[in-house]
Amino acid sequence: MVTLDDLCRLIDRQCGEGRCKTAAPRVYLTRSTGCTAPMRTLYEPLFCVVAQGAKRVMLGDRRIEYGAGSHVVVSLDLPVSTEIHRASPATPYLALSMALDRAILADVLMALPNGPARPAEPAGLQVSPLDAALLDPVIRLLGLLERPEDIPMLAPLIEREILYRLATGDQGAMLRQIVLADSRLSQVSRAIAWIRHHFNEPLRVETLARVAGMSPSTFHRHFKAATAMSPLQFQKQIRLQEARRLLVSQTSDAATVGFQVGYESPSQFSREYSRLFGAPPARDAAGLRAGGPVLDPPP
Repeated sequence: MVTLDDLCRLIDRQCGEGRCKTAAPRVYLTRSTGCTAPMRTLYEPLFCVVAQGAKRVMLGDRRIEYGAGSHVVVSLDLPVSTEIHRASPATPYLALSMALDRAILADVLMALPNGPARPAEPAGLQVSPLDAALLDPVIRLLGLLERPEDIPMLAPLIEREILYRLATGDQGAMLRQIVLADSRLSQVSRAIAWIRHHFNEPLRVETLARVAGMSPSTFHRHFKAATAMSPLQFQKQIRLQEARRLLVSQTSDAATVGFQVGYESPSQFSREYSRLFGAPPARDAAGLRAGGPVLDPPP
């Protein structure tokens, strides 16, 4: 029988410090020998297994923790604050993440004889215990990294097996909502895509509700249930994360960057930036250019 220790050994052999892209499609490994300060990032739809250590996520006003022996499914693009809070050189944080391919997921779900029931509210992120039926294909997928000639043939089969296990487990209802065009989660996802493409424009809930295909009151309720944020709070986080990226990568001053991301008032931009990142724009950007990461990697 495979164990978490087997998964730890495989990740240790395949990944140095930080986040490592693997030869298996959409699969990444993370290894950290120390705890990290809270950092802002954007989670995209993915599946993650934690083999060792623990991580803390702030999603809006929700605090979520997951650690060794748990798995996470993210169903939407979500701006979050994350920190590794259990890791050391002797027992590093070790995790595997796999981006969710909507087409493959839809194909797997279509093959199920009886789809799981839809939840009452859409969910953007869920944590569940890792069982042996799911751990086994995860370990076999990582084992392919030591036999790279097998990856093209076997990795797609094991990926489908992992998605099958997820679809028939606790998170199956949420996964089904990802691919159903008329599900609440898909409707919220369309609104999130609109915000990401128009983050620097004035936001009207009526516009987002129309994009999502809901009434404004229904849209606001389901959006908050899925993201733990109001649409305006969500847009603000997207704006400020993009501003941070621009400040580090360009030579523009803070006022110019604030205007680029949709702020008309430099003082409001500086105030909201400081509240989110803990320092004024110029000082924060200087610190990041001196060596800090702009965004934390996914789980």
